Amino acid sequence: MLKQRIITALILAPLALAAVFYLPLGLFPIFAAIVAVIGAWEWGAFIPAHDQQPAEPSMTKIHRIIFSITMLMLIGSFSVLVPIDKIWLHGQMHPIYEAALIIAAAWWLFSTVMVFLYPKGQGFWQQSAFYKGLFGQLTLIPFWIGLVTLRSYGYNNDPMLGGFLILAIFGIVWGADIGAYFVGRQFGQRKLMPNVSPGKTLEGMMGGLVAALLTVAASHSFFYNIELLPLMLLGLITALASVFGDLSESMYKRSSGIKDSGTILPGHGGVLDRIDSLTAAVPLFALGYFFLVA
Repeated sequence: MLKQRIITALILAPLALAAVFYLPLGLFPIFAAIVAVIGAWEWGAFIPAHDQQPAEPSMTKIHRIIFSITMLMLIGSFSVLVPIDKIWLHGQMHPIYEAALIIAAAWWLFSTVMVFLYPKGQGFWQQSAFYKGLFGQLTLIPFWIGLVTLRSYGYNNDPMLGGFLILAIFGIVWGADIGAYFVGRQFGQRKLMPNVSPGKTLEGMMGGLVAALLTVAASHSFFYNIELLPLMLLGLITALASVFGDLSESMYKRSSGIKDSGTILPGHGGVLDRIDSLTAAVPLFALGYFFLVA
């Protein structure tokens, strides 16, 4: 299993980085939308009510189709209202995208509370297709918005700047994941959220946060316009967000009786299983960075 995970990661990582850095600006939103819509297809399996689990395959497919089409339409609406080359005008983020990122921050604060309360707090949403669909939209649409907002930042002056910002998020999240894995495996004793993800430990999370902060400190020279202390704070918030993005998806999977969101990525499960940390980290990093810099 580990060998399969490593092989898949070695294939996916260069492809993702190539898309981030080398796709023309006008094509990048399409790439990000494909990722988000695949995630929406997988999220559709969470939507059937708890008393329908395990859901009939035909019912799950209907939810997936409807939710994926809805996600595509919403993303398309953002693209039509504000094309990627219009997100930034005179150094200011378009109000629609800024509002969406602020809503995303509020959503992830609420989602974190839901994770802490689980399973006690699931009563109002566990059997509601509406709420679970809404939660999916609040998770995946800001992820797409954060990616295109970051990628387009400063593009006319430096076409690679936005790519490096996205790479910085990858570095923080990967650092947090790797640190959590090795520290948790070696020293993990106290369960972090046993009702949500029994395998995660408090020691692992702390190790992941330290690794993420070391990654930020090592890359400080790339952020010449931000002092180290604010940058470290942004890195800490992003790393914490990645932890609760992961836990949030685990909560929905556990509530739905699903082990992996999909099977599209050998050794990794589904696309959601790979981007769950990023769905929270990307919009929160984008919002925090632009409050500090833009």
